[in-house]
Amino acid sequence: MVTKAFPGGTTLARPDRGDAFDPNCPTRVVLDRIGDKWTALVVGVLSTGVLRFTELRTAVGGVAPKVLTQTLRALERDGLVTRTVHAQVPPRVDYELTDLGRSLEEPLAMLTDWAEVHVAQILAARERTEAAAAPA
Repeated sequence: MVTKAFPGGTTLARPDRGDAFDPNCPTRVVLDRIGDKWTALVVGVLSTGVLRFTELRTAVGGVAPKVLTQTLRALERDGLVTRTVHAQVPPRVDYELTDLGRSLEEPLAMLTDWAEVHVAQILAARERTEAAAAPA
């Protein structure tokens, strides 16, 4: 068990598996990737199956083509997504989760479930904070 002390006296005890709070910890690179807004959405959409770029962009919604391209390249580089180019005219490119990418489906589903259960509380807290900060 590792105990991490934070300013203000807060401590956190957890199993010894590296220190993701350390900016130099390799785990942090992975957490940054899967914690990215678009990564979670792309993995969620691709969990339904193989999609072309435009289908993926439509399904994710609200993502700029450049940002989606950057996200897909990063996911491919990290081994979470495969990109298959089909030799035809016009060229066709398919995106699909790898086994490693599919292993994220369950943790992301759990996070989504948590968000759905708590969204009302979070929105209410935001409203209270904004109301308190509003000029009188």
